[in-house]
Amino acid sequence: MHKNTIRKFMLLVMLFTLSLVAQRITLVSAQDDTSITYLSILAPDTGFSKIIGELAVECQSEVPNVTYELQNVGHDMLEQRLKQLAINNNLPTMFSNNAGAGLVELVDNGYVLNVKDTFTELGIYDKINPAAAALVSNVTQDIGVYALPLELNIEGFWYNKQLFADNNLNAPKTWDDMVAVAAVFQEKGIQPFAVAGKEGWPLTRLLVAYAVRKYGADAMIRVKNGELKVTDPGFVEAAQALKDLAKKGYLGVSPNTIDYGTALDQFLQGKAAMYFMGSWELRSFNDPEKALLGMDNIGFFNSPLVKDGVGTLDDFSINIGTVTSISKANYNETVGKWLKCVFSKYGDRAMTELGMITGFKVENPPKDLPSLTQFVLDQLDAAKNAYLPWESYFNPKASAVAGENVQLLISDDSYTAEQYMADLQKMLDEGS
Repeated sequence: MHKNTIRKFMLLVMLFTLSLVAQRITLVSAQDDTSITYLSILAPDTGFSKIIGELAVECQSEVPNVTYELQNVGHDMLEQRLKQLAINNNLPTMFSNNAGAGLVELVDNGYVLNVKDTFTELGIYDKINPAAAALVSNVTQDIGVYALPLELNIEGFWYNKQLFADNNLNAPKTWDDMVAVAAVFQEKGIQPFAVAGKEGWPLTRLLVAYAVRKYGADAMIRVKNGELKVTDPGFVEAAQALKDLAKKGYLGVSPNTIDYGTALDQFLQGKAAMYFMGSWELRSFNDPEKALLGMDNIGFFNSPLVKDGVGTLDDFSINIGTVTSISKANYNETVGKWLKCVFSKYGDRAMTELGMITGFKVENPPKDLPSLTQFVLDQLDAAKNAYLPWESYFNPKASAVAGENVQLLISDDSYTAEQYMADLQKMLDEGS
């Protein structure tokens, strides 16, 4: 009887110990399980979203206790969505953002991780191109590197080489020549420019292309420093040049109703002769299923020169596109391991698979690089001066006015170029 009692007691102790061990294993497992959500402007099968998603799957073997989810948000809804999430202290682990003043505000409020410090600690900061890191710092008003440069782009005019050849036209080097080319296409019933007026910023890009050729690559830096005002004659002239393009119908019918995807399709389907856009669209230009006009029929010319302007064709609009930031609140050791695994491979994979030019170094470039991608790389190498989109230097109010009022500028005869610039300067003077 005594032996049976001892056996029962030992069995109970054993069961109790096993229960504690099981609870501990469950607790540790629960603690180690990490969910990483990426709020991206791109769908899962597109661009950097596609590459990161594929690498996340591959990294499961190295960081098995991570679950990855991508959430898609339209570019036009991004800023509003981020504000809502930040207010509720519910930002995802990674999220797309437009840099500039919006990102600075997130940094000031302690929401965003310092990429330079974190990636240095992880041993992968050397994977980021120093020039791209400098651009990130530039668009965040030089407070530091608080975003990932998933793309590195030039902006300019892409054109349909076949349409130009069929009409005996050459890529223009001056603004007047470009307007003359547009007149030829308009007369032939071919839409001269595809533009997503509904988004606002594609219109202001055209305006700034003119202004920078007037004042030079440092135009917006001089505005920021108070040396120039956007009410100065050259900026008003730029606004009028955009207004004239719209008035002559060169931007198509009702350009303010055209969204990003529609404008892109107009160009890729050969329905428009020219398209001002960044080289991030190499992902579409290099896709034969999307580029129905033919990949070999896509050419590029830099923003043309303007009369009495000091800007040159060696000055390029170069930017890092829509960047991605990391939530400080959601960062832990496991997230760090996952970031190291993904972004150690990101530059090579993006280039090899999609021909994307990114802000990450490419250590093993593909031998069969698409010709357009090689062309953009050559243009980046040839650029002597770079300038950023003007919103990069604006406070949120000024950025909103620039994008919203430009639609009024091209559609309302009574809203003048002078008034547009006066309204914008007022917002710049008021600050944030």
